[in-house]
Amino acid sequence: MKKEKKLEVKDLTISFRTDDGKVQAVRDISFDLYKGETLAIVGESGSGKSVTSKTILGILAPNAIVESGEIIYDGKDLLKISEEDYCEIRGDKIAMIFQDPMSSLNPVVKIGRQLTEAMILKGKARQKESRKSFNKFLALLKENMVKAVANGDAAKAKELEEKCNKFNKFELKHLELQKKYATAREAADEAQFELDNVLFEIEKNALKDPKYRIKKICKQAVLSQHKYVVSKDTSDLLAAVADVKKGLSAAVKSKDYKEINPALKKINGILKKACELEMPNFFALGYFVAFSGKEVPEMEIPELNKYMRKYLDDNFMLDFIDNAKKAVIYSAEASYKEKEEAIAFLKKNRSIFEKPELDKKECRQALKEFSKEVMESVDKLEIIKDSLAYTFSTGFEADLKKYFGATKNNAKEEKRFARQTAKHEALIAKGKIPSYEVIPAAVIDLETVRGDLLHQIDRLIAHYEKKLANRDKRNYDDETVAIIDYLKEKASNYVTKVTKSMAKKKAIKLMEEVGIPEPRRRFNQYPHEFSGGMRQRIVIAIALAADPDILICDETTTALDVTIQSQILELINEKKVARNLTVIFITHDLGVVANMADRVAVMYAGKIVETGTANEVFYEAAHPYTWALLSSMPDLDTNEKLEAIPGTPPNMIY
Repeated sequence: MKKEKKLEVKDLTISFRTDDGKVQAVRDISFDLYKGETLAIVGESGSGKSVTSKTILGILAPNAIVESGEIIYDGKDLLKISEEDYCEIRGDKIAMIFQDPMSSLNPVVKIGRQLTEAMILKGKARQKESRKSFNKFLALLKENMVKAVANGDAAKAKELEEKCNKFNKFELKHLELQKKYATAREAADEAQFELDNVLFEIEKNALKDPKYRIKKICKQAVLSQHKYVVSKDTSDLLAAVADVKKGLSAAVKSKDYKEINPALKKINGILKKACELEMPNFFALGYFVAFSGKEVPEMEIPELNKYMRKYLDDNFMLDFIDNAKKAVIYSAEASYKEKEEAIAFLKKNRSIFEKPELDKKECRQALKEFSKEVMESVDKLEIIKDSLAYTFSTGFEADLKKYFGATKNNAKEEKRFARQTAKHEALIAKGKIPSYEVIPAAVIDLETVRGDLLHQIDRLIAHYEKKLANRDKRNYDDETVAIIDYLKEKASNYVTKVTKSMAKKKAIKLMEEVGIPEPRRRFNQYPHEFSGGMRQRIVIAIALAADPDILICDETTTALDVTIQSQILELINEKKVARNLTVIFITHDLGVVANMADRVAVMYAGKIVETGTANEVFYEAAHPYTWALLSSMPDLDTNEKLEAIPGTPPNMIY
């Protein structure tokens, strides 16, 4: 089975401006990251590992220069997107754990707030993005459905438009019903969660601000009344709330909660039971309520969900999916036709970039036409974006700018180098010792850049030819269902609001998940009250809070002792499997990655010098630098002396 690529790094070159000249930190590296794997990037300090990871996350220092390359994620080149677009990816889709946990934690803010802050902010951003994506994609589906099925028949086109409008209408009803449910469910969640805290604190004789907190619990408990949250136990719940309110003042005054404790426990039991109930299928329920004209039948939720799903399928969804599938096939076939035209156009105009000296005006016009052809060939109904097509224009434009920028700058650099060299040699001729070295000319090879432009054209042609060859292997049934699921997900995300109490509950669950004992108590502690290993666990919890797609671990265990290192590595492995994470693990220690990496990339002086599976790198190492790293690893089985790597890494200015 073909693996899904999550990230592609292509020909990445990064330098830094310094007082001594330009330092080459990363030199023309490329690698792919596949879904569910752990890729370890190994090398000594200064080899370019962390620079690579920070480039992926978009957090390079201001003096960094991205000289060339692409980092492709979800159909976007991360080197070309705006900071606003990066904010939707950083932390949410791609998260990072740093070497020193205190570099990620604010020492004067309690860790509970640091855990919940990002959840709340990201929750709001996700709501806004989800509604926008839903509207845009449904409109696109409707457009292709009309073209595919109506075939110019105005009456049929109107019928299809009505079906899409019907889909939108019952989605709005779905959102309305789910929002009311979510309000009651959130109230139940918040009240039950806070009750656990209050009962825990009563048991420890350490209850803080009891009057305000217990009154709030009672208020939230009352709000939890809903047909699918608290309904059967409503009278018992209200009676228990009344008992709590009746005895609250006396209990607070005496600090003795024996009288109201049974009522608090009763409320807690009712809410806990309500929070364990299955959620109704509001997608199907929305259709029934909007169009059936009947009362919702009284059934247990699992039985109700089956009934509603069948009603939706029989009356609307199966027919809608059939039309949607035709739209998907129509969009795909139109895209294939455009791809054939794009291939012919690229081949015909490739000669523009084969000339010994490129013409700026001609190249700019060609780029404009290339971009138009490529974007017209993109199948916009594909859920998994074609990264190469989406990023072709930005990558090609970047190389064009590099070429025409170099035609001016090369001459300036050569003159500067010649002038400084003459001055340097003149000082030596006078018997003086210069206090500086002449910085080499930063000249870009125009032939190489021209070759890169041609390579981009050839790569896209080959990519499209492969897609055309495999066109009969697509599963349009699965793709259509994926589109419906995508629309349902976006609609549900729109009504899923992250409240402070919900974020707190999730934060405490995360703290439990990463192995922090007594999370309720430690939620309100400051970072300095935790050990180094516990701080690293907190940082892991923060990274996992947004359910990221890719997790980057940058020297995560370097500052920890061996025992804690083992625990943290085991924790990362557990979370990777449990959450289906894709991991980039950066380290200087080959021993650390032996039991956790699927593939290993060895970096030396800014270049990847060897890649392979963990077994290949450990037992069939091909590069002398890899041998040297392996030789410097401690070995418990022999008494042989450890071999240090002789000398120092090369000066990357030169």
